Amino acid sequence: MVKCGRPPKGNEQLSRDRLLDAARPLFLEHGYGNLSLESLAREARVSLRTIYNQFDGKAGIFGALIRRCSDQFIGSLKDDGNIEEALTAFGVQFLFRISRPDVIRMRAILMAESPRFPDLAEQFYEQGPRRTLGQLREFFIHHQQLDRIMPIDPEFLAEQYISALRGERFQRLQLGLESVPEEAEIEAWVRQVTELFLKGCMAT
Repeated sequence: MVKCGRPPKGNEQLSRDRLLDAARPLFLEHGYGNLSLESLAREARVSLRTIYNQFDGKAGIFGALIRRCSDQFIGSLKDDGNIEEALTAFGVQFLFRISRPDVIRMRAILMAESPRFPDLAEQFYEQGPRRTLGQLREFFIHHQQLDRIMPIDPEFLAEQYISALRGERFQRLQLGLESVPEEAEIEAWVRQVTELFLKGCMAT
């Protein structure tokens, strides 16, 4: 066990970031079940107490990695301005992040190991999809209140937009049947999806 002790309060974020930076390649290399907390603590140069204090265990670390990824596209969704441009900016960031090879690999680890580790699946869904859908839901509610979007269940709208973004291409990407898309290709795809989606729900 690494005996680093609890870091001063001002250094807690630093140790948290260092732990997450160390965890990602270790999960990718060893998977979830085969990675011990002792190995993770040693690599990140923190104590097991720090891991439990900050993340409550291994599933919490995995969830924090998913949250760190989702932060990168959730923060791009803006309520003000043009609806189509706001959704497009969000969609580009969303597809770009989830189509990176490391993220695809993390998702494969999740699918393979979540039957044995239900808390892993719960952390993934809470920190990734649920947060994303919640942000989109609030976006659609905001624009419905301004009479820009038809009065359709905003949860349904959020789910349909995410499903349209991923589409069949994302499944082929997960299976290794399609190469990782470049950002320009992603933007062209998202603009088509967003235009088609809004034709079905924009108020006239």
